[in-house]
Amino acid sequence: MSKVSTYLNFNRETEAAFNFYKSVFGGEFSGGGIARFGDFAPQEGMPPLSDEDKNLILHIELPILGCHYLMGTDAPESMGFKVVEGNNVHINIVPDTRTDTKRLFQALSEGGVVTMDLHDTFWGAYYGSCVDKFGINWMFNCTSKE
Repeated sequence: MSKVSTYLNFNRETEAAFNFYKSVFGGEFSGGGIARFGDFAPQEGMPPLSDEDKNLILHIELPILGCHYLMGTDAPESMGFKVVEGNNVHINIVPDTRTDTKRLFQALSEGGVVTMDLHDTFWGAYYGSCVDKFGINWMFNCTSKE
């Protein structure tokens, strides 16, 4: 089923932030709990990770208020990220099909900037991202093979 979530990027504070959000909203982390950078084999072209960076959060999610999810990641500078106000929040959409994903991606990126082309990922999703013509960050995360 399609869903929408808010994706937050932090500079090494994801765990503290999400423990705070959990204390406010209650509930438990979903999606398999906390996934850390060190839990996955390095991907081609990825710089080597320090032991400190291996412990950072790659992905975390917390259901809040109805069907909305807060999701987040640490965005370490050692991997080329620079978190600044404005690029630290994304609207993450999970369309039902790859066809819907492509249609929405093309429409939202028109007049904007594609930051990552749609492609198959190591976590099993058809993923891409863009900034629309109004400066809003969008992530597309389709898990359907259709």
